[in-house]
Amino acid sequence: MSAETPAAPGTDEHYLRVFRRNFRAWRGTRPFWAGLFVMLGGLPIAYFPYANLRIGHLTLAMATTAGAGSLIIGVLLVVLGFSLWFQKHVRTFAGVAAILLALVSIPVSNLGGFLVGFLLALIGGAMAVAWAEDGPSAQQPAQVKTEGKGAAPEGAPAPGTGVADEVGEPNDLSGTSPGNEANGRQSAG
Repeated sequence: MSAETPAAPGTDEHYLRVFRRNFRAWRGTRPFWAGLFVMLGGLPIAYFPYANLRIGHLTLAMATTAGAGSLIIGVLLVVLGFSLWFQKHVRTFAGVAAILLALVSIPVSNLGGFLVGFLLALIGGAMAVAWAEDGPSAQQPAQVKTEGKGAAPEGAPAPGTGVADEVGEPNDLSGTSPGNEANGRQSAG
């Protein structure tokens, strides 16, 4: 093997580089960042109602009567974040549920974890709903047959079939084109 010979991907590479490339490929096929934001939003919502803040010898307990509700909301948000990672087909449900749980956390758990957890869960839920899987990057144009004079593109009506034969006549069957004096309105009769 010489210095000019390129290494085949995955054979002579460090295992961390291979892991990083595989992780990037996995992360690109699912709403990874949305799940991470939803999980990070659940942590302060679940933690703050049970936390004790110490200022010198003074202990300030932020516990509320809805501490169990805060814990349930936080755990549900973490579970929804994991489901966004490992079950990408439930992204719409998980995103809407995360948004609703973030909104419910405002009155239940110290303003949604002092607005930190609320904002993270809200942004993550919105990202999950908006996420779309990559499709084909370039659309293939319709192939045109040019066998002879007057050949029509594939899928177009053949000349002489009576469909839009006259030059300049639009092929609008809805009756709402400006040429029909309908001004975009449907006629009732």
